[in-house]
Amino acid sequence: MTAHIRVSTGTAHIVWDWNGTLLHDIDAVMTATNASFAELGFPPITLERYRDLYVVPVPKFYERLMGRVPTQDEWVVMDEAFHRHYWAAAAGSGLAEGARELLRGWQADGFTQSLLSLAPHEKLVPLVREHGIDVHFLRVDGRTGPSHTSKAGHLVRHMAAMEAAGVTAARTVLVGDAVDDALAAASVGARAVLYTGGSHSRASLETAGVPVVDTLAEAVATARELAG
Repeated sequence: MTAHIRVSTGTAHIVWDWNGTLLHDIDAVMTATNASFAELGFPPITLERYRDLYVVPVPKFYERLMGRVPTQDEWVVMDEAFHRHYWAAAAGSGLAEGARELLRGWQADGFTQSLLSLAPHEKLVPLVREHGIDVHFLRVDGRTGPSHTSKAGHLVRHMAAMEAAGVTAARTVLVGDAVDDALAAASVGARAVLYTGGSHSRASLETAGVPVVDTLAEAVATARELAG
């Protein structure tokens, strides 16, 4: 999905993550996680334990919980159960504090931004539009293909699609809530800022070696410095 936004070549650019970053859905995630765990015979976990163990690709998260790699059949069941419960719970999730104003302000300052998520593309696009923020993005891309994937490959395609708009990795900062976001940014030569409001604990995020912040306002201010 592409919005009609005037751009200038080589401007500072933010690639926003969706789940756990712009969308404050950690409560829905925990509801879905424990509901799906109950179906699979796992005991419930706390938010603190979830954030300590969570990792992308998601099968590695289940490996940490189970003590072994899930079989392909187990993964299919786990993935289906989580997403069934998640999409039911996520209907009540709102944007993170200040997100709408920050998106508006970044655009008003003449910078560009886009959104890249591992949420399914066909579900992501209407949801972003429903929240009324689609107009702020050059591009909105969700995941296509299997769900047991990392963001790096998706980010390569996302960045390539914006080259004609003057978006360059050198002036791009990915704002996300997972170590995988930092790894993806590094894979294309971009910077990253990680936000503690989502899936990872601060200690886990700090292992990525990039700035870690507690608010999206701090994330935007840091992105402005990193993008130059």
